[in-house]
Amino acid sequence: MKTPLVSCLTILVFLCSIAKGVQSDSNPAPSNVAGSQYPSLDSERRGTFEIKAPEASNVQVDLPQGNYDMQKGEEGIWRVTTPPIEPGFHYYSFRIDGALVFDPGSHAFYGASRHGSGIEIPEPGVDFYDVKDVPHGSLRSQLYFSSVTNSWRHLFVYTPPGYDLNLDQRYPVLYLQHGGGEDETGWVNQGKTDRILDNLIAEKKAVPMLVVIANGNLPRPEGIPFGYSLEGMVPFSEELLENIVPFIDENFRTEAKASQRALAGLSMGGGQSFIVGLANTDTFGSIGAFSTGLFGGIRRSGPFDAEAFVPGFVTQAETFNEKLEIFYLSCGEQDERIEFTQQVVSDFREHGHELAFNSFPGGHEWQVWRKSLRDFAQRIFR
Repeated sequence: MKTPLVSCLTILVFLCSIAKGVQSDSNPAPSNVAGSQYPSLDSERRGTFEIKAPEASNVQVDLPQGNYDMQKGEEGIWRVTTPPIEPGFHYYSFRIDGALVFDPGSHAFYGASRHGSGIEIPEPGVDFYDVKDVPHGSLRSQLYFSSVTNSWRHLFVYTPPGYDLNLDQRYPVLYLQHGGGEDETGWVNQGKTDRILDNLIAEKKAVPMLVVIANGNLPRPEGIPFGYSLEGMVPFSEELLENIVPFIDENFRTEAKASQRALAGLSMGGGQSFIVGLANTDTFGSIGAFSTGLFGGIRRSGPFDAEAFVPGFVTQAETFNEKLEIFYLSCGEQDERIEFTQQVVSDFREHGHELAFNSFPGGHEWQVWRKSLRDFAQRIFR
């Protein structure tokens, strides 16, 4: 009995893939540029990375979970297959003879104060940030003039489905801030904000809202060291209150009142949201801080003194409860900030503050922040 030609070809492809050291069920990562086979992922989330460097003597791929030596093959192509990679988004790079090199097969993402490669590892059973067959909103790239920097600056505005059709409707606004070493592209590219909101709105789990994603990096006042301080927050506070919020209210159909504005952010942006948001409850009626190091976990420090950052916060808890619709904190369960965040949650509640807290599997990473945004967006403007 003759073997069908198709079966022969299938076996040949399988054998060739084994010979090259590639898993037979491996597929390009979702974060690859179009047409790039590598990095690829198999069904067990093992990543195969490849780069051509014929003159190199040593090549590694650097991932958050560790560095992996690559093996040189034909035509100077280096390759390695890693152990399973945790689901979520991860930055990575190649180290070629000691030099850090980015992968031409990956889209570029801005993080850690530079552009670099990133790999998206799908999480089984998680699809809340996938593109689905639902009505889609728009991400608008917008310039505005800053009186703080005396220059033009850039932000993104997510408008929900139907914004350009329902011209009589006004919308609440979530101001969403990135972390340190990032900019306004973070919540757009790594965070997948538009997909998260599209799906929540379609499921009627969140109300249609605008989301403003601005650049929170402002020049620090002279003599103010890096880190969280009231003095260091002044430029961001002025930028947000004097430039960004008025610009959005003037150029978009907003509900221009505190109960219809929320301020949230991750890491550095969470600290900005906590300090600036709680000091301006007449402007923002909901506050969210995701994985902020403000409470501790990133430096040696004593107990967090909320009163020093937000005067009246400890002694006037009832006033904040009356003004805030939602006060929300979150953190990754493997983040070094988690125990400090849990401690302040306990302390705040002991002082009479009404707040919501949630934690998610993961460290200081985008999978935690995507889930935090999804959770927070369902709670606001109700």
